[in-house]
Amino acid sequence: MARLYSGNLGMIPLRNPYQLLKKALGEAHPRCGQRHFQELSFSGLSSPPPPPTTFPSDFYAYHLQTSLKARDPLSGKSIHARIIKAGLHMGVFLMNNLMTFYAKTGSLSEAHRVFDEMSVRTKLSWNMILSAYAKQGRFDVALRIFDEMPERDSVSWTAMIVGYNQMGRFDKAIRMFAKMVSDKIPTTQFTATSILASCAAIEGLDIGRKVHSFVVKHGLGSYVSVANSLLNMYAKSGDQTTAMVVFERMRLKNISSWNSMISLRLQSGHFDLALSLFEKMTERDIVSWNVIIAGYNQHGFDTEALAFFSNLLQDYSLKPDKFTMASILSACANLERLELGKQIHAQIIRNEFETSVAVRNALISMYAKCGALEVAKKILERSRNSSVNVIAFTALLDGYIKLGDINPARQIFDSLINRDVVAWTAMIVGYVRNGLNNDALELFRLMIGEGPKPNNYTFAAILSVSSTMASLDHGKQIHASAIRLGEVMSISVSNSLISMYSKGGSISAAKKVFNMIYRFRDTVSWTSMIISLAQHGLGEESIQLFETMLGLGMKPDHITYVGVLSACTHVGLVEQGRSYYNMMRNVHKIEPTLSHYACMIDLFGRAGLLQEAFHFIESMPIEPDVVAWGSLLSSCKVHRNVGLAKVAAERLLLIEPENSGAYSALANLYSACGKWEDAAGVRKSMKDRGVKKEQGFSWVQIQNTVHVFGVEDGVHPEKDAIYKMMEKIWKEIKKLGFIPDTQSVLHDLEEEVKEEILRHHSEKLAIAFGLISTPENTTLRIMKNLRVCNDCHSAIKFISKLVGREIIVRDATRFHHFKNGSCSCRDYW
Repeated sequence: MARLYSGNLGMIPLRNPYQLLKKALGEAHPRCGQRHFQELSFSGLSSPPPPPTTFPSDFYAYHLQTSLKARDPLSGKSIHARIIKAGLHMGVFLMNNLMTFYAKTGSLSEAHRVFDEMSVRTKLSWNMILSAYAKQGRFDVALRIFDEMPERDSVSWTAMIVGYNQMGRFDKAIRMFAKMVSDKIPTTQFTATSILASCAAIEGLDIGRKVHSFVVKHGLGSYVSVANSLLNMYAKSGDQTTAMVVFERMRLKNISSWNSMISLRLQSGHFDLALSLFEKMTERDIVSWNVIIAGYNQHGFDTEALAFFSNLLQDYSLKPDKFTMASILSACANLERLELGKQIHAQIIRNEFETSVAVRNALISMYAKCGALEVAKKILERSRNSSVNVIAFTALLDGYIKLGDINPARQIFDSLINRDVVAWTAMIVGYVRNGLNNDALELFRLMIGEGPKPNNYTFAAILSVSSTMASLDHGKQIHASAIRLGEVMSISVSNSLISMYSKGGSISAAKKVFNMIYRFRDTVSWTSMIISLAQHGLGEESIQLFETMLGLGMKPDHITYVGVLSACTHVGLVEQGRSYYNMMRNVHKIEPTLSHYACMIDLFGRAGLLQEAFHFIESMPIEPDVVAWGSLLSSCKVHRNVGLAKVAAERLLLIEPENSGAYSALANLYSACGKWEDAAGVRKSMKDRGVKKEQGFSWVQIQNTVHVFGVEDGVHPEKDAIYKMMEKIWKEIKKLGFIPDTQSVLHDLEEEVKEEILRHHSEKLAIAFGLISTPENTTLRIMKNLRVCNDCHSAIKFISKLVGREIIVRDATRFHHFKNGSCSCRDYW
């Protein structure tokens, strides 16, 4: 049947659209007739014929759009040439289309040239070139264009906000929005969704609430996209209650609304509510299934994730995508379901998902965790690029570590072509997680010298090495590198710096870092600082910081509560500790873990409430562990409660028969009470069972070299000078009033022999070496693997007064800052 075309030419039968198009072009513009149409046809354009039109501009615009869809810049340039030849390059409509074409095909300079050559520019022209520069992160040019615009509308402002968002400059986006509002520029739903995305990215709940009020005031909340953005903002900012209110009040909900709410419920661990929402959905897309599968997988419910995947396969209207496959492979990896993983791999090959970076990483991780290291290695080698992520590479590393050989993993790393920052970071993280700190540091140095620029993940990983080694010098060098490379303000780097400085003994530097990130602190930041202050004997400051955190509406997590309970323990605030424990359970709905129980036992025990500590252990809903009984045993030793100590030691040894600390603590308590025969009996039992006592040692770092000392150490090359210095110090501090605590020597010996043993404790020898090896007035930092004894604690107070230096000692549980004859712990330790 002949089709009819209605236009300026009237109603005529049309059997060949090309005939009418050629006639229309010829009549409308004599320079765009049949010959020109044939030239275009011969230029290689294979697109379907454009719709009939009487205007040549529409014809060229159509082919520009076709070339844009095909991502064919050469065809676009050919059309541009034809436009010029046809004399149509003065038209605003075609020039705007050309700008769009060049901008979206990556030729921003060509787009700007078209803009510059336009004799007439509309508001749309300005907005197009502005948006192109903003989206590519060229804000220097974008701002210049923005300032030069003769008239700015909501599209102009929104283009800048979207550009800032895409480049991760969310604070700039928020400032731009604030200026837009102050200038009384009308806000569209596109502006609202963009600025809410900024608030979500920085978890800026306070700003997000103000934007919410603005949205309601201007009637933008009825747009589904805006409501979804509000839902997303509240979800990512941790306000689940308001997110649920937004969801329930939405008159129109699309699949994205339901998916966001399900994701929120899963993230907060409310799997029953998430499942209920999922089952209520009248329509689901593949994202719905991916959200529920990934949520269960990421929270360790891998069997359930596989069950959902099985149900998905029964819905023939939907097909799993690469994200589905990545989550299912992760579940197979965690469950070590190699055969199922192989079947999934076969499906991936059939559907050509193996080119996906996420899927390839999931495959490597799955095979590595299931022990098929050679297959994982082949997948990695086949791609020969650096797209492996930290999880996959670390899984491969862990696989080789289990075999006792990390060299193959390093060989894979060395063989990667064009290794990017992700590959370097993965290798460093692999070393860190497997305790190979020196290798991690060496690789980081190599990366600084010849590799790509480290990112915030790299710095966070390598700073954890300095924290573990308590190496302040290394940490300061890494901090300097982070400043130089512009990564120091990353929240993950800042949090790692707080931990590094704290564990290195510089609580003042940790405070400075914490104060610098005032606007961007997250729960980890607050928690790190609270724990750090507690460990350094600043319990009141730690508690005050916790109260400040609560006052700002920040939600503490289970680790935060470990920190604040430890702070109460270190300063003996029993009632306040009880209050926080109850708040954790009743207000923040956090179920106590063994760490929280251990803190409470320690809190009661240090305060001498031994029976209460024992009853607390007996009433625990979970089985007490070694730490719980060990804490009670330690308190019994301090308060010399032999009967309860014996019970605690017996319970501890039932759990861990080879625990040398239990034998030693009980033997030492018997000795301290003068029960020498009982002490000897414990030591004999320890010897008969082949249990070896952990040896105490201390170390100090001098000019990048770590010097380790044991009790009565006779190995150090400068032992004579060290012993001579210690003898001199011993005499001088006794003149200042120091009285040796010979009861700390838990053996039946003469007093003089006991004094000599005390004088040569490892931390005292380390201090003596530090005094002869460092300039006057410098701080000494001593590390110790066990808790410092009473005599050393008392002696170091006098030594700090004698030499006029601050001496920081980190023992197994906390830091002691000795200065001017006193200690930060106030002798409550």
